[in-house]
Parts: sequence; C-alpha cells; structure tokens
Amino acid sequence: MSKRFRECSLEQPYLLPPSLQDWLPDDHLARFVADVVHSLDLRAILAVYDRKDGRGLAAYHPEMLTRLLLYAYAMGRTSSRAIERATYDDVAFRYLAADRHPDHDTIATFRRAHLDALANLFFEVLRLCQRAGLVKLGHVAIDGTKIKANASASRSMRYQKIREEEQRLLQTVSKLLAEAERVDEEEDAKFGKGEREHALPPELRTAASRIERLRKAQRELEEEAAEQAEQARREAEPYARRVGRPRKTDPPPELDAAQRRVLYNRAKRLRLRAAQPERHYNFTDPGSRMMWDNGIKSRVQGYNAQLAVDSAAQIVVAADVTGHTTDHYQLVPMVEQVRATMGAMPECVTADAGYWHTQHLLDARLAGTNLLVPPEGIKKGRRLTSALATTMRAKLGEAANRALYKLRSTTVEPVIGHIKEARGIRRFRLRGLAGVRGEWSLICATHNLLKLFRHQNGLLPA
Repeated sequence: MSKRFRECSLEQPYLLPPSLQDWLPDDHLARFVADVVHSLDLRAILAVYDRKDGRGLAAYHPEMLTRLLLYAYAMGRTSSRAIERATYDDVAFRYLAADRHPDHDTIATFRRAHLDALANLFFEVLRLCQRAGLVKLGHVAIDGTKIKANASASRSMRYQKIREEEQRLLQTVSKLLAEAERVDEEEDAKFGKGEREHALPPELRTAASRIERLRKAQRELEEEAAEQAEQARREAEPYARRVGRPRKTDPPPELDAAQRRVLYNRAKRLRLRAAQPERHYNFTDPGSRMMWDNGIKSRVQGYNAQLAVDSAAQIVVAADVTGHTTDHYQLVPMVEQVRATMGAMPECVTADAGYWHTQHLLDARLAGTNLLVPPEGIKKGRRLTSALATTMRAKLGEAANRALYKLRSTTVEPVIGHIKEARGIRRFRLRGLAGVRGEWSLICATHNLLKLFRHQNGLLPA
C-alpha cells in the first residue's frame, strides 16, 4: 500500500494573495501588542513628523516601529540588528512590520529620537493594568539590580591614573612642539621665511583632544566627590554632640553613639577624598559606574536599576535608574515615584536592608505607610541599637508584618529574574543616564504588557 502525503512543494504558487491575518493564531502575543499599540497615544511621536517639510522618501510609520520595539523588548531582543533580521526570519516580527523590513539604523534612530515618548508608554501600559484590576497598592516591594552598561570596564580609569596620563601627554605635546619648531627654523634658514599653515599636525590634534577629555573627566570626578562630601556633612550635622548633659525630658536620640561616629567618619573620609577622588571614570559611558553585582559575585561596569512591584500581580508601578552603587538613598525617591504614577500611597512598602537610611525612614513624605525595612542584612557582627532600629525589629517580629516581608521575595525578585534570565536583558543598549532611564522604562513597560497579555488570556487571576 503506497503512502499518501500532503503537498509540500516550495514552488507552490498562491491562488489568492496571502493575508497577514492568516500568519498567526488569534491568541498570539504579537496580535495583542498590535491592538495595544493601536490604542496608545502616539501623538508626541507623530508631532515630530508633522514639523518636517515632507520632502524625501516616505518614512516608516511610527506605529509599526513602536510595535516592533515593544514586541522585541518583550521577547528580550534589544539589538536593532537582531530586530531587522527578525523581520525576515520570524513570522511574528514580519506580521508586526506588515511585511516591511526597516534596516537596523532606522530602528536604532527611531528608538533614540523618540526615547522620551517611548518611555512614557510605561505610564499608559500601567493605566491599562490598573483598569484591568492588576494593581491593588496593598503591598509594594522595592529592590534594585545591576544592569551592565554599553561600555567596557577596560575603558575605565582612576583619577590618579587620569592625572598621570595627562602629564604624559603634556610632555609628548611639548616634545612634538619643540620638534615642529626645530623643523620650521631649518626650513626658514634653507628656503626663507614664508606663509605657513596654522593647522596643528594630526598627532598634535589627537593629543590635544585627548588632554581635553582627561581634564573634563577630572572635573566631573572632583565635582561628584565634592557633592558627596557635602551630602555626608549634611547627614552628620543634625546629630552633632550637644553641649552639656542631656535632660531627662529630651527625646531619645535616633542614632546611638556608634552610628553617629560612623556618620562623622564617613563625612571626614569623603571630605578628604574630595581633593583626590578614588572612583573609576569610564570614557565610553561616563554616566556608568563600576559596581558590585551580588548576582554574579563580581564587579561590573553598569547602572543600578530600581523598580517597585505591586504584589497583586507583580506589576511594576515605578522604575528608575541611578548611578549610586548602593540602594542606600533610593527609598524615598522610589516611594515618591509610586505616589506620582499611581496617585496614591501603597498601604505597605517592603525593602531589604540595603535601603536602611534613618533620615529616609523618618521622612514625613512616607508617613501613613507601613514601612518594613530590616536594620541588618546578612552580614554578621554589626547590630544597630538606635530606637528606630529597635522599633523596626519589633514591627518585623509581628506575625502580620513578618508575613508581608516574606512576601517581598516572591514579589520583586521574580520580576528581576524574569527580566534578566527569561528575557535575557542584562545590558543596556543606550548610553548615558537619560538614555538608560528611558530604556529601563521601556523594559518595565513590556514586562507589564506581558502580564496584561497573560491576564487577558486567563493565565493570571483577576
């Protein structure tokens, strides 16, 4: 008995023109992204094209490019070259591009030129999640993660090394100028004086521009160190030792003697460091920092990406990026951003010990919110004894608060894991603090978009 097979010829012509709608199943993520983008407000992007005179080739439609970028980031493809290839190789990308194939330069230019508008889509997607009932603001967990910069650590240099390199280049320039002067005198003696070109030789121009970059790096490091020293001074000033013995009616100090000593020593250390900063400066992306990444137990050239996640459905309700290497100063800014984006304060906010900061925990802007931040982390041997630390330990010892804080590890940490492991986003494509902030908003917006898609398909509870 002979076998019968279905026709599979690659030369089979279509009897009717193919339809894009036949390419994907009805419940595919690409269709959902297309519907969402069609409902978003893209007037800020379209307004840029309205200001042009209309000459030249017709541009790719901003809605199509926005569809491509949102779906690409949702899938973890952040490279413009990878997105261009996917419009040929991937049916979903080809569907979203309407069978067009914008080149990688067009995609990268569109992302860079409209980054602010694309970052604002985070708020629009968040509103959609809120209307779907995925945001409750009963418990919000805050955490940070290190994301690599689009820069190599080998392009980083310490302040002292920068000064040494500047002196070396200055000596090189002096030798080149002396040699040029000697050659000029020899030519004048041989051929007579005449007009000369005043442009510097290429090697001198290169050295001069390099010296200017080194001096700019020194200025930025000095200004940053001076700012840090001033901030440390302001933090230590309220806890200066009072003259005379304290009265019995005086309130207990917020910091014990050991903690006040830590503040004074830090202020003194940063004041001395202001004259000669110690951190590295990266010449490819000056906004990035050399940071310790606990996830990989290594130092990386990157940024500290912050996010606040609502525990109801793991929706990101606030996102930011900072150049600070620790989370020490991020509690108040992140809670304030939650208030700004959602229009209300969460009932409870949890964060790990890295966010412990006395002034932030006592900040009036956080009044009315149940703050759960442990005074100590995993390091042993250092136990805070202030009244605030004692009160916080008592709060965390209560059964209800202990359950809330335990919920933190299943709220924000899985979101970070999904972004970095499942989607494979471990490095920013853009450079500079403004660029990576916009890109981080886009990354978090697509995380919320994936949550909304699963909710619409019955994969998430209402």
